[in-house]
Amino acid sequence: MGTDTNIQIPPERKASGILVFVIADIIVFGLLFAGFMDERAKAPVIFNQSAASLDSNLGMWNTVILVTSGFVMVMAVNAVHYKQYLRARWLLIATLSIGLLFGVNKVIEYHAKIDAGVTMLTNDFYMFYYALTGAHCLHFLGGVAALFYLIYLATTKPDSEHFREVIGPTAFYWHMVDLLWIFIYLLLYLLK
Repeated sequence: MGTDTNIQIPPERKASGILVFVIADIIVFGLLFAGFMDERAKAPVIFNQSAASLDSNLGMWNTVILVTSGFVMVMAVNAVHYKQYLRARWLLIATLSIGLLFGVNKVIEYHAKIDAGVTMLTNDFYMFYYALTGAHCLHFLGGVAALFYLIYLATTKPDSEHFREVIGPTAFYWHMVDLLWIFIYLLLYLLK
Protein backbone atom coordinates (compact mmCIF):
# COMPACT_ATOMS: atom_id res chain seq x y z
CA MET A 1 0.00 0.00 0.00
CA GLY A 2 1.73 3.19 -1.16
CA THR A 3 1.00 6.68 0.00
CA ASP A 4 0.96 9.73 -2.18
CA THR A 5 3.12 12.39 -0.51
CA ASN A 6 2.60 14.89 -3.30
CA ILE A 7 -0.99 15.92 -2.62
CA GLN A 8 -2.15 18.77 -4.84
CA ILE A 9 -4.58 21.32 -3.40
CA PRO A 10 -6.73 22.95 -6.10
CA PRO A 11 -6.32 26.77 -6.33
CA GLU A 12 -9.96 27.37 -5.38
CA ARG A 13 -9.36 25.46 -2.11
CA LYS A 14 -6.35 27.64 -1.31
CA ALA A 15 -8.38 30.78 -1.95
CA SER A 16 -11.34 29.52 0.09
CA GLY A 17 -8.98 28.55 2.93
CA ILE A 18 -7.59 32.08 3.21
CA LEU A 19 -11.14 33.45 2.92
CA VAL A 20 -12.26 31.35 5.90
CA PHE A 21 -9.21 32.51 7.87
CA VAL A 22 -9.84 36.17 7.02
CA ILE A 23 -13.53 35.94 7.94
CA ALA A 24 -12.69 34.26 11.26
CA ASP A 25 -10.05 36.90 11.95
CA ILE A 26 -12.46 39.73 11.18
CA ILE A 27 -14.98 38.19 13.59
CA VAL A 28 -12.35 38.04 16.36
CA PHE A 29 -11.30 41.64 15.74
CA GLY A 30 -14.98 42.64 15.55
CA LEU A 31 -15.47 41.23 19.04
CA LEU A 32 -12.43 43.16 20.26
CA PHE A 33 -13.81 46.34 18.65
CA ALA A 34 -17.18 45.74 20.31
CA GLY A 35 -15.46 45.22 23.67
CA PHE A 36 -13.52 48.44 23.16
CA MET A 37 -16.71 50.40 22.40
CA ASP A 38 -18.48 48.90 25.41
CA GLU A 39 -15.65 49.83 27.77
CA ARG A 40 -15.32 53.25 26.15
CA ALA A 41 -19.01 53.92 26.84
CA LYS A 42 -18.39 53.18 30.53
CA ALA A 43 -15.37 55.51 30.85
CA PRO A 44 -15.45 58.09 28.05
CA VAL A 45 -13.28 60.65 29.88
CA ILE A 46 -10.38 58.22 30.43
CA PHE A 47 -10.67 56.88 26.88
CA ASN A 48 -10.73 60.39 25.36
CA GLN A 49 -7.80 61.61 27.48
CA SER A 50 -5.78 58.51 26.64
CA ALA A 51 -6.62 58.72 22.93
CA ALA A 52 -5.51 62.36 22.93
CA SER A 53 -2.06 61.23 24.09
CA LEU A 54 -1.60 59.15 20.93
CA ASP A 55 0.18 60.69 17.96
CA SER A 56 -2.63 60.82 15.38
CA ASN A 57 -0.13 61.96 12.72
CA LEU A 58 1.89 58.78 13.23
CA GLY A 59 -1.34 56.78 13.02
CA MET A 60 -2.26 58.60 9.82
CA TRP A 61 1.16 57.92 8.31
CA ASN A 62 0.79 54.24 9.20
CA THR A 63 -2.53 54.25 7.35
CA VAL A 64 -0.97 55.89 4.28
CA ILE A 65 1.93 53.41 4.39
CA LEU A 66 -0.29 50.32 4.54
CA VAL A 67 -2.75 51.55 1.91
CA THR A 68 0.14 52.45 -0.42
CA SER A 69 1.74 49.07 0.17
CA GLY A 70 -1.60 47.42 -0.60
CA PHE A 71 -1.90 49.40 -3.84
CA VAL A 72 1.57 48.28 -4.93
CA MET A 73 0.57 44.70 -4.07
CA VAL A 74 -2.36 45.00 -6.49
CA MET A 75 0.10 46.09 -9.17
CA ALA A 76 2.28 43.02 -8.40
CA VAL A 77 -0.69 40.67 -8.76
CA ASN A 78 -1.56 42.37 -12.04
CA ALA A 79 2.03 41.96 -13.27
CA VAL A 80 1.91 38.21 -12.52
CA HIS A 81 -1.41 37.98 -14.37
CA TYR A 82 0.28 39.45 -17.45
CA LYS A 83 3.38 37.26 -16.90
CA GLN A 84 5.60 40.28 -16.24
CA TYR A 85 7.59 38.36 -13.64
CA LEU A 86 10.56 40.71 -13.26
CA ARG A 87 8.17 43.62 -12.76
CA ALA A 88 6.19 41.53 -10.26
CA ARG A 89 9.33 40.78 -8.26
CA TRP A 90 10.25 44.46 -8.00
CA LEU A 91 6.69 45.38 -7.09
CA LEU A 92 6.71 42.74 -4.34
CA ILE A 93 10.01 44.12 -3.04
CA ALA A 94 8.42 47.60 -3.07
CA THR A 95 5.31 46.26 -1.28
CA LEU A 96 7.49 44.77 1.44
CA SER A 97 9.77 47.81 1.72
CA ILE A 98 6.88 50.24 2.05
CA GLY A 99 5.12 47.90 4.47
CA LEU A 100 8.21 47.65 6.68
CA LEU A 101 7.93 51.39 7.33
CA PHE A 102 4.77 50.53 9.27
CA GLY A 103 6.81 48.26 11.52
CA VAL A 104 9.41 50.98 12.08
CA ASN A 105 6.68 53.45 13.05
CA LYS A 106 5.12 50.97 15.49
CA VAL A 107 8.49 50.36 17.16
CA ILE A 108 8.97 54.13 17.51
CA GLU A 109 5.46 54.54 18.92
CA TYR A 110 5.73 51.62 21.36
CA HIS A 111 9.16 52.81 22.50
CA ALA A 112 7.82 56.31 23.24
CA LYS A 113 4.84 54.94 25.17
CA ILE A 114 6.88 52.49 27.23
CA ASP A 115 9.53 55.17 27.96
CA ALA A 116 6.70 57.37 29.25
CA GLY A 117 5.59 54.53 31.54
CA VAL A 118 2.45 53.76 29.55
CA THR A 119 1.71 50.01 29.53
CA MET A 120 -1.29 47.70 29.26
CA LEU A 121 -1.80 48.23 32.99
CA THR A 122 -2.09 52.04 32.74
CA ASN A 123 -5.85 51.94 32.10
CA ASP A 124 -8.48 50.12 30.04
CA PHE A 125 -7.84 52.25 26.97
CA TYR A 126 -4.18 51.25 26.88
CA MET A 127 -5.06 47.63 27.53
CA PHE A 128 -7.11 47.76 24.31
CA TYR A 129 -4.45 49.86 22.56
CA TYR A 130 -1.75 47.27 23.16
CA ALA A 131 -4.08 44.30 22.56
CA LEU A 132 -5.42 45.65 19.25
CA THR A 133 -2.17 47.04 17.89
CA GLY A 134 -0.21 44.03 19.16
CA ALA A 135 -2.59 41.54 17.51
CA HIS A 136 -2.44 43.64 14.36
CA CYS A 137 1.37 43.64 14.48
CA LEU A 138 1.35 39.83 14.65
CA HIS A 139 -0.82 39.76 11.53
CA PHE A 140 1.50 42.31 9.92
CA LEU A 141 4.52 40.10 10.67
CA GLY A 142 2.68 37.13 9.12
CA GLY A 143 2.12 39.25 6.03
CA VAL A 144 5.79 40.25 5.96
CA ALA A 145 6.81 36.57 6.11
CA ALA A 146 4.40 35.80 3.27
CA LEU A 147 5.84 38.66 1.20
CA PHE A 148 9.36 37.35 1.73
CA TYR A 149 8.14 33.96 0.47
CA LEU A 150 6.53 35.56 -2.59
CA ILE A 151 9.75 37.44 -3.34
CA TYR A 152 11.63 34.14 -3.06
CA LEU A 153 9.20 32.53 -5.52
CA ALA A 154 9.36 35.56 -7.84
CA THR A 155 13.15 35.24 -7.84
CA THR A 156 13.55 31.46 -8.14
CA LYS A 157 10.32 30.15 -9.75
CA PRO A 158 8.54 33.14 -11.28
CA ASP A 159 6.70 31.19 -13.95
CA SER A 160 5.59 28.38 -11.63
CA GLU A 161 1.96 27.49 -11.17
CA HIS A 162 2.48 27.64 -7.39
CA PHE A 163 3.58 31.29 -7.53
CA ARG A 164 0.53 32.21 -9.60
CA GLU A 165 -1.73 30.32 -7.18
CA VAL A 166 -0.44 31.84 -3.93
CA ILE A 167 0.00 35.49 -4.88
CA GLY A 168 -3.77 36.20 -4.97
CA PRO A 169 -4.62 34.76 -1.53
CA THR A 170 -1.52 36.44 -0.07
CA ALA A 171 -2.63 39.78 -1.51
CA PHE A 172 -6.08 39.21 -0.01
CA TYR A 173 -4.49 38.62 3.41
CA TRP A 174 -2.31 41.75 3.04
CA HIS A 175 -5.42 43.80 2.28
CA MET A 176 -7.08 42.41 5.41
CA VAL A 177 -4.10 43.72 7.40
CA ASP A 178 -4.71 47.14 5.80
CA LEU A 179 -8.43 47.05 6.55
CA LEU A 180 -7.92 46.05 10.18
CA TRP A 181 -5.47 48.91 10.65
CA ILE A 182 -7.96 51.41 9.23
CA PHE A 183 -10.52 50.35 11.86
CA ILE A 184 -7.89 50.40 14.62
CA TYR A 185 -6.79 53.87 13.52
CA LEU A 186 -10.36 55.15 13.55
CA LEU A 187 -11.17 53.65 16.97
CA LEU A 188 -7.95 54.44 18.82
CA TYR A 189 -6.63 57.61 17.22
CA LEU A 190 -9.62 59.50 15.85
CA LEU A 191 -12.71 58.57 17.88
CA LYS A 192 -13.49 61.34 20.34
